[in-house]
Amino acid sequence: MKRKKIPSLVKDQKLVERRRKQIIEAAVECYKEKGFHKTTTREIAEKAGFSIGTLYEYIRKKEDVLYLVCDAIYEEVQRKAAEAIGFHTDAVVQLKRALFGYFSVMDSMQDEVVVMYQEVKSLSKESLPYVLKKERDMEEVFEELLTRCVAEKRLSLLQKEIRCAANNLVIAGQMWAFRRWTLQEAYDINTYTELQWRLLYFGMKHVSEVTE
Repeated sequence: MKRKKIPSLVKDQKLVERRRKQIIEAAVECYKEKGFHKTTTREIAEKAGFSIGTLYEYIRKKEDVLYLVCDAIYEEVQRKAAEAIGFHTDAVVQLKRALFGYFSVMDSMQDEVVVMYQEVKSLSKESLPYVLKKERDMEEVFEELLTRCVAEKRLSLLQKEIRCAANNLVIAGQMWAFRRWTLQEAYDINTYTELQWRLLYFGMKHVSEVTE
């Protein structure tokens, strides 16, 4: 599925990216306070320091802003995963680094993650399939890395177990944002990530032993 292109009246792509980042940050603040439906584009513009006319140079409608929030999360996850995978050939190291990169995105974009999952139902039928596909793509990054671990005989998992394990990895990262009210009283992100890695990886090792 191709990335959805949101038209802009501005031709300078770097300026578009910079302004849209400001719009995303402002929108997340507004959505946290009032929710998607009660927030107006004028309020988003004011929070971003724009006039309403300037805002509409970068988006067409309020829903575009929510789409941009969702897209920003997944693009950052993909970038971090690519960085992690690119420098190592050992499958387990790749998996661990990808997980740490993913968790760091969940930490740096906590508010965006919470808003996205609270408000994704507000996306149109046109936008929703793309966002759901990006979620599946994120899961597939971990599926691919787990498959490499199996190929290198570092884990022994069946295909159905690989997909379940990949979902566990994704959800464990999201949990840092969803349950931050209690988790962040006990851990910093590095401690939490290391604990989750040990629990998840050695849990998969145990499943491998049982399967064998």
